[in-house]
Amino acid sequence: MNHRTLGDSDVEVSEVGFGAWVVGTDWWGDRGRDDAIEMLHHAIDEGITYFDTGDVYGHGESEEVVGEALSDYREEVTVATKVGYDFYNHPQAGHGELPKEITGEWIRSATEKSLDRLDIEYVDVLQLHNANADEVDEDVLEALDELREEGLVRAVGWALGPSIGWLAEGDKAIEEEFDSVQLVWNLFEQEVGNHFLETIEETGSSTSLVPRVPHSSGLLNEQVTPETGHDLDDHRGFRPDAWYETGWDKIEALRFLERDGERTMGQAAIAYLLSYDEVASVTPTFHTKEDITAWAAASEVPKLTDEEMQRVAELYETNFGIDCDDGMDELRSSVGGEDIRAAGIDKRATSGPRNTASSD
Repeated sequence: MNHRTLGDSDVEVSEVGFGAWVVGTDWWGDRGRDDAIEMLHHAIDEGITYFDTGDVYGHGESEEVVGEALSDYREEVTVATKVGYDFYNHPQAGHGELPKEITGEWIRSATEKSLDRLDIEYVDVLQLHNANADEVDEDVLEALDELREEGLVRAVGWALGPSIGWLAEGDKAIEEEFDSVQLVWNLFEQEVGNHFLETIEETGSSTSLVPRVPHSSGLLNEQVTPETGHDLDDHRGFRPDAWYETGWDKIEALRFLERDGERTMGQAAIAYLLSYDEVASVTPTFHTKEDITAWAAASEVPKLTDEEMQRVAELYETNFGIDCDDGMDELRSSVGGEDIRAAGIDKRATSGPRNTASSD
């Protein structure tokens, strides 16, 4: 396993991280606490040192599971969590989005509660969870700085969602030199990642990108196929039918990324993202220990060549030669679509609460 550093911090992360939204919740399959801890320990055995959870996952249960599993490995691992949702005063309605609280006072209080659940003295990476750009004011930035100065937080990040990315938010995080921006980014969803690469270059920012959903909800790791169908009872069931139907065609156009015995399609999807220096870690959604073994190895498979990267870009530019819509023609915007239009992205702007399960 190779490692990279987040932004200007001294926080080191494994190139493949563990997205702990799969433990302590039932959104990605129902597993007991013992099974969850076994998965986390297996991740350590496979070289993963970056573990990313959030206080809202299972209303604190994910943090508790992570804290218990990593208690004997604290000096060997990097722990990230997220704050910003008020699940303390509001019940969860299915997988719907809870009310947010993005204030300096809330961030401090929520961070202290997270530290208690994780049973650690400091968190390596504290991320704002789906914050709107206008919510992150001087009060919030000052609170984050104070938490760092006090040694409760080593690095700060901004986790974007719950659609495929918020351009105004990511741009602000990069301009404010947050250490990391987490986003949905994969071979089938490239606009937002490409835009942030441009913003980083234009601003000279040191912000690192941390992509999630690298397998596009099961398509690029071929766990969702025409044979298995897509009537799924987990988060992937929220994707439109057209998403899967076009995806099955697109993946055939990417077969050149496979190298027999050296790189599977699932590994290539991660290696594609790691080909960018701005990417620090990629956090797949692990369902099984077999997933962990296969995808942790993506850190060491052959990276994509310049020719392969160019071919991927050309395919994306032409919609992989497919003349139909994938049903994902909206991008969430908190600024009325101004960010989408300024970026020249051909998607309609949507706003308001969205389902969170499809993007974590």
